[in-house]
Amino acid sequence: MNDAYTCLDRLPTPGEHRRLAESVGWEHAFAWETMGASLEGSLAGAVALDGGRAVGMGRLVGDGVKYFYVQDLAVDPAHQGRGIGTALLNRLLGHVARTAPATAFVGLFATDGAVSLYQRDGFARGDMTGMFRLVEPARD
Repeated sequence: MNDAYTCLDRLPTPGEHRRLAESVGWEHAFAWETMGASLEGSLAGAVALDGGRAVGMGRLVGDGVKYFYVQDLAVDPAHQGRGIGTALLNRLLGHVARTAPATAFVGLFATDGAVSLYQRDGFARGDMTGMFRLVEPARD
């Protein structure tokens, strides 16, 4: 990451989160009315700034002891390819290194375009199959 950017250990604001999520095509992935509460439940966060404007974000969720998950790591497409994603990931992994035992698990879901970013930092595809379930709204 070049000197034009500043990386801070903090969560994105709900507005920053929405703008960055929408910039990478995640506009339908969140219930925006609950994003503030979701962010408050995070273990840690990192934000990259360009002249005071957030251009990248990431956060950790989990139990804070054994299980950590990298969540919502995103960089505005106009700023990609400059090491911002790597810098954000390193800050989040630094939090894990400072707070977790050596046997902690750090997981994530990666888009196809981000796999190499995570592999450079030691993440690997394991022999498990990642799965998830979306909760659907209750029907009357």
